[in-house]
Amino acid sequence: MYLAIIVLPILGSIVSGFFGRKVGVSGAQLITCISVIITTFMATIGFIEVGLNNIPVSVLLFRWLDSESLNVLWGFNFDSLTVSMLIPVLIVSSLVHIYSIGYMSHDPHNQRFFSYLSLFTFMMIVLVTANNFLLMFVGWEGVGVCSYLLVSFWFTRIAANQSSMSAFLTNRVGDCFLTLGMFAMIWTFGNLDYSTVFSLAPYINGNIVTIIGICLLIGAMAKSSQIGLHVWLPLAMEGPTPVSALIHAATMVTAGVYLLMRTSPLIEYSSTVLILCLWIGSITTVFSSLIGLFQQDIKKVIAYSTMSQLGMMVIAVGLSSYNIALFHLVNHAFYKGLLFLGAGAVIHAVADNQDFRKYGGLIAFLPLSYSVMLIASLSLVAFPFMTGFYSKDFILESAYGQFHFSSVAVYSIATIGAMFTTLYSVKVLYLTFLTNANGPLINYIRAHEGDVFMCLPLIILAVFSIFFGYITKDMFIGMASSFFSDNSLFTHPLHEIMLETEFAVPTLFKLLPFFLTVTLSVVSLILSEFLPKSLIYFKLTRVGYNIFSFFNQRFLIELFYNKYITRFILKLGGQTTKVLDKGSIELLGPYGLEKGLLKLSKNLSSLDTGVITSYALYILIGLILYILIPYISLKDISILLCIIFGLLTVTLKTLSLNVSTLAK
Repeated sequence: MYLAIIVLPILGSIVSGFFGRKVGVSGAQLITCISVIITTFMATIGFIEVGLNNIPVSVLLFRWLDSESLNVLWGFNFDSLTVSMLIPVLIVSSLVHIYSIGYMSHDPHNQRFFSYLSLFTFMMIVLVTANNFLLMFVGWEGVGVCSYLLVSFWFTRIAANQSSMSAFLTNRVGDCFLTLGMFAMIWTFGNLDYSTVFSLAPYINGNIVTIIGICLLIGAMAKSSQIGLHVWLPLAMEGPTPVSALIHAATMVTAGVYLLMRTSPLIEYSSTVLILCLWIGSITTVFSSLIGLFQQDIKKVIAYSTMSQLGMMVIAVGLSSYNIALFHLVNHAFYKGLLFLGAGAVIHAVADNQDFRKYGGLIAFLPLSYSVMLIASLSLVAFPFMTGFYSKDFILESAYGQFHFSSVAVYSIATIGAMFTTLYSVKVLYLTFLTNANGPLINYIRAHEGDVFMCLPLIILAVFSIFFGYITKDMFIGMASSFFSDNSLFTHPLHEIMLETEFAVPTLFKLLPFFLTVTLSVVSLILSEFLPKSLIYFKLTRVGYNIFSFFNQRFLIELFYNKYITRFILKLGGQTTKVLDKGSIELLGPYGLEKGLLKLSKNLSSLDTGVITSYALYILIGLILYILIPYISLKDISILLCIIFGLLTVTLKTLSLNVSTLAK
């Protein structure tokens, strides 16, 4: 069964991709959907067996690399962390497959699209089930390639091609550092197997562990779109909306957080890496929330909210609260997938327009879409008793529960980020559904809910967004939970803060994010409904214009990259090409070879002077060489050749002078 979980999605991808014309559109959709749905049911059974019963399972297929210095097995490991990751990955993947039947019904390349979706699901399964870093890296690179293929699925659109290339190149930065981390592991541990590396980590020099941890952190930053390497995620919204729901909400962007959780037995021995995680996550949270507040594209707003929630997960990793990070990751997958699919239903209904300023009044035409997006938004802002409430606020409480400067400062920063999350969530709902109609009349005439294939996944994800957090909170973050007793998540005893989080945090600081959420929601609605002109007047002022321009241009980070980094690299590449390719290489290559042969041929042709005495001299030199060769040792041959070359040079110079004299 566990091997079938890995194999079934790739079989569906092969059938849809290579035999799509034979099976047709309906056949490709049916085969891929059934394969992923069956995989989901088997993963659920595995979650019960492995997670609830604490029975880890290992599947070893064959020996991949076998040498004196490195041995790598092609094997898969199913522990509590793995099966917990498989649940959101496969549930969201199966629902996205079903949703895509309706959303992509008029696309002429359905077989290719469903093949890419199943291939991505397979690569993500390989990533989370691998039992060593090298096999994990195969899945890591696989999801990157599939992301490139899916974002550029509509390859006739220039923006889609540019966005996919941006995502691919940005992730290469993280991949380089991840590769360096793996090389450091081979040099330090002599192995890439999880069990070997993690068991030896306590006995390794702390500086080496820090270097490896920083390399892994930068790799995770690129994949999980943390500040500095975040520029690709909003651009990747150019792909089809089901792609955004699958890759950029529930699966690929969480791979970086998964890497940090998987390597918890390693990074727990480096306080530097944990502090970096804490601050990078907090800055990403408030940074992305501020930018999302000033976006007008509905999918980009959700993309920046994804960055904000990923920052919250990285904060939990920095707090050594890996179970809370995992709990929030799973919860986030459901309500963020619901947000993306709900936004896709709205976009589908209004002729593919993504600017929500041109919506308005859609609640009368799209009641189901409004309901599910309201549920997802309430879960996103951690409204009480929604799924997001049980994990998001607990991360903030954990930050305050450590009682040192960094964690309390991070609590304050993350709370501000949560406030802005509330503001842009209310903004999207209000301008899309509640305000007066602002779009063309034809959009409202044609506006309609999707078919059953689009509505059913929305309803299922809405149920998960309401109840999943409450049902599973004791299992993931309960005080007496034995869910992670297999040590798939490791917390150093000195970093354990569950008791402080539960009992030592004042009630005021537990409820503060909720109070701010409700207050800002009410204030933003009042301003939008009763004082809309005040916002317009503020935008028209010089201060307002500068503020809106600064945040609309995303803190000018992309401008900085293009002006100073990209331009410098292009200039350096041009100089390198000029000096090496057009200089040294051409001098040693075709240009230099041509000039050298021409000069040699000219010198050889000058030997043909027509003077008999010169020919007699050549014959004499040849005879002397022929006689002396048996008596000369190998050491003296080089000296003799130099002498002969000198004689020939002198002879040529003399002959050339004689010829020139005769000519005169």
